Order: sequence, then structure tokens, then C-alpha cells
Amino acid sequence: MFFFSQDNTFNFEPISVESAYLAILHNDLASAKDIFSKIDSPRSSWGLFLVENLSGYVQKFPTYFEIRNFLEIDLDFLLKNNKIDYVQLILGMADLLAKINQETYKYIARVMYENQFYKTTKEYLEKSKDVLYNDPELHFMLAKYHYKNNKYSSALLNIKECLRILPDYYPAKIFHAEIIKHLA
Repeated sequence: MFFFSQDNTFNFEPISVESAYLAILHNDLASAKDIFSKIDSPRSSWGLFLVENLSGYVQKFPTYFEIRNFLEIDLDFLLKNNKIDYVQLILGMADLLAKINQETYKYIARVMYENQFYKTTKEYLEKSKDVLYNDPELHFMLAKYHYKNNKYSSALLNIKECLRILPDYYPAKIFHAEIIKHLA
């Protein structure tokens, strides 16, 4: 069983995505690569890229959808398991990944924000702004970042820009009202 074990004992099939990720956590990248290469799925295809990146030699780059579907999950997974060296390797590939999927910087910023790495959050939000300025979610995230840092005027500017781009974005409307309360 994976998540529902009563005794906290986890059993994985030897050839499974879970086993590959466990190998990554144990710094056994060769085993993880071997396992991923035996599984035919988008997740394992991304996993092969991930392991190659962590090993320092990438042969096959991920697709737009692999980045969209798995980058945030794996960054969060590695952060929560204190694999900071691995996180840094992934961040080192961010510019290349952004050429494949322009939302890459935003995905990274979201993970960094949720894990309270606010300086890195700001860095990647700014990079995202240079690539996809008219993304309403980006401006919503910038507003959240500024709000969190008690910069309510900056938060208001960003939420207004979000609503300029997408006027019916309901969470932004609610957040706009909340920011206004702090400025009153």
C-alpha cells in the first residue's frame, strides 16, 4: 500500500514510478534511470529527463506538457525532502525549460512561494513577467507576494493589472477587495 498503510510501511513494486523516486531520494540516480526507462508513460519520460538533469548530462529534453504536469510536483517533492542540491540543478535548467514552456518561471515561483523561499519567488516572478507579461495568474501571484510582504500598494497595482487582463477573474476580485481593506 502507498498512502493508506496503518503501520506506515510502504511497499512499492520494484519497477514503478514510486520506486524510481525512492531511488532519487537515496541518491541512486542510476537505479532511478533504469526504472524510469522500463516504464512507458509521460511521468517516466519526465523522470528520465529529471534523472539526467540531476546526473549532469541531459540527452532528451521534456515536452511542454511534461514541464506543465511535473515540474512543480517534483520541485516541491525535492524541497520537502531537503534535496536542495537537486533543486539547484533543476533551477539551473530553468532558462532552457522556459524555451520549451514559457510558464516555467511561474511554476518555479509558485513552488518557491508555497515553500516560503520568498527571495527566489520574487526572482522567478520577475523572470516570468519578462516572458509572459499578459498572464493574469502571474499578476495574481505578484499581488500575493507583495501582500505577504505588507506592500499593499504594490499588491494593489498587480491585482489591478490582473483584472485589466482578465476582468472576470473571481479570485482576483475577492483579493482586490481584501487589499483595499488594508489600504483604507
